[in-house]
Amino acid sequence: MGSAKKSTNAARKARIEEMRRAEQARERRNRILTIAASVVVVAGLVVGGIVLVQSQSDDSTAADGKAKGHFVTGSDGVKTWKGTLGRNHVAKAVDYPMEPPVGGDHNQAWMNCNGDVYSKALNNVNAVHSLEHGAVWVTYTAKAKKADVEALAAKVKKTPYTLMSPDDKQKDPIMLSAWGHQRTVTGAGDPNVDKFFEKFVQGAQTPEPGAACTSGLSQ
Repeated sequence: MGSAKKSTNAARKARIEEMRRAEQARERRNRILTIAASVVVVAGLVVGGIVLVQSQSDDSTAADGKAKGHFVTGSDGVKTWKGTLGRNHVAKAVDYPMEPPVGGDHNQAWMNCNGDVYSKALNNVNAVHSLEHGAVWVTYTAKAKKADVEALAAKVKKTPYTLMSPDDKQKDPIMLSAWGHQRTVTGAGDPNVDKFFEKFVQGAQTPEPGAACTSGLSQ
């Protein structure tokens, strides 16, 4: 009987020892996995930091980038920019060679352009980003007729990838702008309004077709 008891104790000790070894093995695997995960996270942070530094460096050096070239007016009255239009994201104001601007370096945040009508002048660096996404920008001065402003606002509100705002710095009472293109119109009833919208709302000139016109800035 004593022999059987010893045998049972030995078997129990063996099972306990086996369980202990299994637990130690699991702990070793967990430590290895934790260390590996930590290495991946640290590597990601390092790479992310490098990319962020490079991005910040690009912003600081590109802030003075300007569009270079000139407008050429077509037989249809649309002015097309012939030259370069920077597309860098910058944190500073950009001195554009035209008003309103039709492209060039701009802020990383765009103005919402899903049929958005603004009552105040926009920051050009944000509106230009909207043009990069394929939006048409309707601008007007205090000389524009109230009826025209209201009719154009109604058109913009029902047209995705458009936005509208006052701009008393521009030369003419009502102007339409897209990336690299611009024209003056006589009023809301000018047939060139529809033609410009049809051609340039998400048109072939769009540097980033399909990019969002929502989730940006708004007044």
